[in-house]
Amino acid sequence: MKQEDKKTAERLKNIVTSATPIVKKYFNIMPDKENEEGTIQSISAGVSFHGATLWVLVFAIFIASLGLNVNSTAVIIGAMLISPLMGPIIGMGLAVGINDFDLLKRSAKNYIVATVISVATATIYFLLTPLDEAQSELLARTSPTLYDVLIALFGGAAGIVALATKGKGNVLPGVAIATALMPPLCTAGFGIATGNIYYFLGAFYLFFINTVFISLATYLGVRMMKFKQKQFINEARYKRVRQYIIGAVIATMVPAAFMTYHIVRNSIFDTNVSKFINEQLDNAGTRIISYDVNKDSLTLRVVAVGRELTDSSIANAEKTMAGYKLGRYKLHVIQGTETDSIMMLNNRINNIRTSSENYAAMFHEEAKKSARLQESLNEYSRYDELTPEIAKEVHSLFPQTDNISLSVATESLTDTTAIKRYVIAVIGMKKRSQFSDGDKEKITKWLETRLGIDTISVIVK
Repeated sequence: MKQEDKKTAERLKNIVTSATPIVKKYFNIMPDKENEEGTIQSISAGVSFHGATLWVLVFAIFIASLGLNVNSTAVIIGAMLISPLMGPIIGMGLAVGINDFDLLKRSAKNYIVATVISVATATIYFLLTPLDEAQSELLARTSPTLYDVLIALFGGAAGIVALATKGKGNVLPGVAIATALMPPLCTAGFGIATGNIYYFLGAFYLFFINTVFISLATYLGVRMMKFKQKQFINEARYKRVRQYIIGAVIATMVPAAFMTYHIVRNSIFDTNVSKFINEQLDNAGTRIISYDVNKDSLTLRVVAVGRELTDSSIANAEKTMAGYKLGRYKLHVIQGTETDSIMMLNNRINNIRTSSENYAAMFHEEAKKSARLQESLNEYSRYDELTPEIAKEVHSLFPQTDNISLSVATESLTDTTAIKRYVIAVIGMKKRSQFSDGDKEKITKWLETRLGIDTISVIVK
């Protein structure tokens, strides 16, 4: 047995030895390396922020803020392409890589100036704009994760390779878009303008992640391409700087890793719920039109149409929930004659459609009935589908909220046969004292706008 292990190890060694020259031939970056002095001068020139460069930064911030305000991805991308923010960040990575502390000081000073001006410009814009709702593009910049760390690291690596080699192509514009330095600063300004500290901290942390890991990738790229380093007179100072760099990298990664863990865990949970629904409940003749999970009451609520699920099939499905890591949850299936009526009417319509033209009037009447029933069901199920999304947005805007439920209520006056339908929102709070009347009025107006309705009854519990 030992003899076979030795032969296997020898074969692997031979394979590695023979493959090494081929790998070096294709992955060796040194033949494409640009003139080193020219690269350093080019990066150093892009570090400074004054005159035209500063005006370009201000205009780019306004464009990005407008894009975030109107939720336009194309406008945001345009702002990132013209933004000069990458200069001092790459400059800091280069300065550490070649031990140039004069360049490091200049880069750090201009980086701070650019950051302060960017946040101030964005704050001024969001103080003046009449559109003060948090759109999805804004919310996306408030919860950084480990994936943002990897994007910044690989984006920075691509950037320094492009700057230091021949044939740069379209790499730098792509790096500017991928690493997205501009939108987080605008979102930080939005947080200041609206008084939302969570937006400011989340967005600024994302910007800091991009800064640290673009600089780190630049530093590693410079060392890998063997740029000539300046000699340190004070070795102790050099070691202290390296410790600061390692400390900054670790301090940046830990919170992002923690956030990523929760995001991945929630994603796995959602996948398990969807898999359970599709495999155990969404059968022939029965369709699941919506479902939601209440983590407070540990209930999975499902709305089914078509053939009714029997009590035994529901019980059997509930027994399998442990296999989907949903063992703590109870299954609650909503189904009834109204959903069956829609299926029956649709079948009748399909049959009438194949008949002669003499049935046109009947078809028209049945279609109207089906449309009314479908509209009624849509109104019922709409809020089941919207509630999880609304809950996330409400919590982002009002962190003191704990949960929210939305439902349609029907009101009938005693002195008339007229009826009126309106939406009830029940909001659960962690502490009642944290929610003022002003907050209730704000969330009421926000829900009316978000749901596109005239009135809504908000109940705080």
